[in-house]
Amino acid sequence: MSRRGVAAVVILACWIAGMAVLVRREFFQPNTKRLAEAAVRVSPGAVFYAVLQSGQQIGFASSTIDTTRDSITATDYLVADIPAGGAVHRVQARTVVGLSRALRVRTFDVEVESEAAPVRASGRVVGDSLVLLAVSAGPGASPDTQRLRIGGPILLPTLVPLAVVLGEQPKVGKSYLLPLFDPTTMAPRDSRIAVQAETTFVVNDSSVFDSSAGRWKGVQPDTLHAFRLTAESGDGFTGWVDEQGRVVRTSKLGFTLERRPYEVAFENWRMAAAKADAAGADSSRDILETTAIAANRTIASALGSLRVVLSNAELKGFDVDGGRQSLHGDTLTITREPASQLAAMYTLPLGGRRLLPAYTRAEPLLEVTSPQIATLAARIRAGSPDPRVVAERINRWVYDSLEKKVSLGVPSALQVLRTRSGDCNEHTQLYVALARAAGIPARVAAGLAYVNGKFYYHAWPEVFLNGWVAVDPTFGQFPADASHLRFVVGGLTRQVELIRLMGALHITVVHDGAGR
Repeated sequence: MSRRGVAAVVILACWIAGMAVLVRREFFQPNTKRLAEAAVRVSPGAVFYAVLQSGQQIGFASSTIDTTRDSITATDYLVADIPAGGAVHRVQARTVVGLSRALRVRTFDVEVESEAAPVRASGRVVGDSLVLLAVSAGPGASPDTQRLRIGGPILLPTLVPLAVVLGEQPKVGKSYLLPLFDPTTMAPRDSRIAVQAETTFVVNDSSVFDSSAGRWKGVQPDTLHAFRLTAESGDGFTGWVDEQGRVVRTSKLGFTLERRPYEVAFENWRMAAAKADAAGADSSRDILETTAIAANRTIASALGSLRVVLSNAELKGFDVDGGRQSLHGDTLTITREPASQLAAMYTLPLGGRRLLPAYTRAEPLLEVTSPQIATLAARIRAGSPDPRVVAERINRWVYDSLEKKVSLGVPSALQVLRTRSGDCNEHTQLYVALARAAGIPARVAAGLAYVNGKFYYHAWPEVFLNGWVAVDPTFGQFPADASHLRFVVGGLTRQVELIRLMGALHITVVHDGAGR
């Protein structure tokens, strides 16, 4: 299990993305009066949720709104014990957003904590055109500060249901375009939310302790009129919200947030968590296994080529075609790069930076200019002008130096260098930072990799030599074999889009390099 290097962080990030993403509403921009009117109807209060997996509670969440005469503060919190890789991993996410009474974001603070170092993004909005953002990973780490241009007012996604309901009367069939902005990755993306249906829910307002069962139970049922909001692309908010814009229920990746009274949501989880610690991880709910895609036959190892049929999923918008991958209809062919393609068209140290400067720069959580990263990259390079030689040396160093360990968190290259452990995300993040520091253009790729009879979600680097070449420091492959199916290129924001494939994609192997 330790060698699979599955992208568990992607799964988690998809689930908690709503806690760490900012959005602006395009239909608000021309009508500030509507914003002000909606803000008047925002009432203070708190709602609580049980976080469920396969009907079993694994966490607790809350959403709180505080109001004053001239401000609104929205606080969202989630803690969950995620079974992954044969162990239980606790992850916490907290978002605090300060808004004006016209629902304009003034400040925000997002923090994700796991077994790895916490990642924090805080920012301040200047007018409707600029975000001053600071991102840091690890205790005492210096923040990476950025000045980001925006095209209008921004809102927290947990406030999007609030704004949809209070801004105007929701109507089934109507949709809203939401330009999303993630402060930890600084990457915008559009998501269209539709009002898909409406119905009623019965929820409990209070709770009492049932001594015979040793658990809290809900009492005083109340009937709520609710609307179902759905992200048409599949990678945004989908769930039921009431007439006050508060979430009633939302599900993603096999996890469900369900509104419950505080004691039922928190105390029952606390007691269940204590029992789970004593019993250990439940392999039947392991998130790595439940999201894996079974192959129709055993595939040979170290493949030179692979041909598969992809079905039951919309592939538009994914980076499936290009380079080593060729898509014709629903048939995807992957061919491992030949030795001739590994001969670089440039020399170090400056050739790669001149050729593709965007892929040699520092980014949030890719601390390319850090003295520790730069010094190590120079030591591994050892003065060689050959990008292929240096890229392979970095691949070997990362493979040999990092403990193969499933990790749930948002990886920072510098923090990975300090901890020397992690799954494919940590291996990939450190590799890309070292390659860029050495002057080799590099980027993150993510998709699926075949391991032990199944395709698991996986991430690996691509380096530019004589074209883009896939490498895998998690498995120690240079170049990576053809069992790697790339679906996206880019960081966490792009990897989140893999959620659209989960539970839907079918893979049929029609030919592999062994000639079967």
